[in-house]
Amino acid sequence: MDGLTVSQIAKEAGVNIETIRYYERRGLLPPPPRTQSGYRMFAIETVHDIQFIKRAQDIGFTLEEIKALITIHKSEDYFPSGEMQQFALEKICKIEERINQLNRFKSILEAVAHRPHSNLVPSKKDCLIMQTISQGGIKNG
Repeated sequence: MDGLTVSQIAKEAGVNIETIRYYERRGLLPPPPRTQSGYRMFAIETVHDIQFIKRAQDIGFTLEEIKALITIHKSEDYFPSGEMQQFALEKICKIEERINQLNRFKSILEAVAHRPHSNLVPSKKDCLIMQTISQGGIKNG
């Protein structure tokens, strides 16, 4: 049986073995066939699939989104352009929400960072950073 072992795939893709196992459990990678001695043997295409997954994660896609994207990517004759447009619009909204959230948190950090040393808060309960985190973070709106 031709193929690469999990450690070879991990090395080629530049990830940890546990990452591959995790992707398998999440349904991003199909379970590979096993040799008679029980070793899993991956196709070389698995390296490309892992790189696709990692690049998609790096630009902000969730694993569930990536699962849908990889299905489309691997399909020769399936491209739902209308669904992709709707997906893009929804992702734009999520990104805008996240940008707003990060900007609000940045403002809190700037307020703390630019305070003169003599005006620093006397305790954790008065610290804007600690208050924000303990109260569930920055909310939209």
